[in-house]
Amino acid sequence: MNLQQLRYVHEVARHGLNVSDAAEALFTSQPGVSKQIRLLESELGVEIFVRHGKRLAAVTEPGRAVLDIASRILGEIDNLQQVGAEFSAEDAGRLSIATTHTQARYALPPVIRDFMRRYPHVRLELHQGNPKQVCEMVLDGSADLAIATESIAGYEELVTLPCRQWNRCVVATPRHPILREQPLTLEAIARYPVITYDDAFTGRGQINKAFLGRGLKPRIVLTAIDSDVIKTYVAMDLGIGILARMAYDPAVDRGLGMIEASHLFESSTTRIGLRRRAWLRGYVYAFIEGFAPHLARRMVEAALSGGGEDYQL
Repeated sequence: MNLQQLRYVHEVARHGLNVSDAAEALFTSQPGVSKQIRLLESELGVEIFVRHGKRLAAVTEPGRAVLDIASRILGEIDNLQQVGAEFSAEDAGRLSIATTHTQARYALPPVIRDFMRRYPHVRLELHQGNPKQVCEMVLDGSADLAIATESIAGYEELVTLPCRQWNRCVVATPRHPILREQPLTLEAIARYPVITYDDAFTGRGQINKAFLGRGLKPRIVLTAIDSDVIKTYVAMDLGIGILARMAYDPAVDRGLGMIEASHLFESSTTRIGLRRRAWLRGYVYAFIEGFAPHLARRMVEAALSGGGEDYQL
C-alpha cells in the first residue's frame, strides 16, 4: 500500500468513478490508475468499487470506509506540507480562494487589496463557481477556503463560519413604475417580469420562500449566475431585477434605479468554508480576519479542531 494508490482511489471517487478523468487530473494513464486500484484492493482483501465490465459503477460498503480513511490521510499529508511551509517561509506561499461571482466582484476587492499589501510574497488565486463547486474545491484541496452563501452550510466535511449578513434590492430602468412603489410589496414585484439569480446562487432560496409564503408565483423570465448579467438585461428593460444589495453602486449603475427590498426577504449569510481539521498558514487566518473581523484566529482554530457546532453570528 502506498500514498499514490490512496490518491488514485480518492481522485476516481471525486471524478464520479470516471477513471479517464481521474487519470487526466493525475497526469497519468488510465491503465496505470486501474492497475494500482486493483493492487490496493488485492492487498486489502476487499473490492472498493463495483464493476460492470471495465466500467466502475458504484462504491462498495467497505469501499466507502476506505475512501473516508484515504481522504483523512491525504488531508493530513497536506497539513504536514503546510506546517513545513509555514516555518520555512512565514510570509510567502499561496492562498487559493474559491468563491462566487458576487462575492469576488463586490465583497472581496478591498479585502484582497489590503491582504496583498500586507503579504506581497503570497500568490493569491481566485477561483469562481457556484456554491457546490467552491465547496468541492476546498474538499479536494485545490482551494484553501470557500466563500459563498446558503448551501455551503450543508457540507458536513466543512467547518462553516458566518461572516456577513446581507439582503436584496430591486433594480429597474429609471422611469419604471416599480421604483415608485411605497412601500414596495411582493405583490407589486409579481406584476412585472423578473430577472434574478439562478437557483444555485446567491440566496435564491430566500427569494423563492418569500413569494411562496404569500401564495405568489413571480414571472421569472431570465436567471443568471452573476449580478452584472442581471443588471445588463434589466438596463435593456427586459424586466426588473432582484439582486444582492451589495451589487448595486449608484456611481457605477447610473442607468438603473434602485429600491430597497430587505423588508421583503429573510437575510442571507455569507460564510467561509474550511476543511475540518485543516492546518492553515498564518496568513490564511489573517485573510479570514480581514474579511470577517469577528473571526479571530483562536476562534477559527477552535472551530477547526472541535468538530462540534459551528460558530453562529
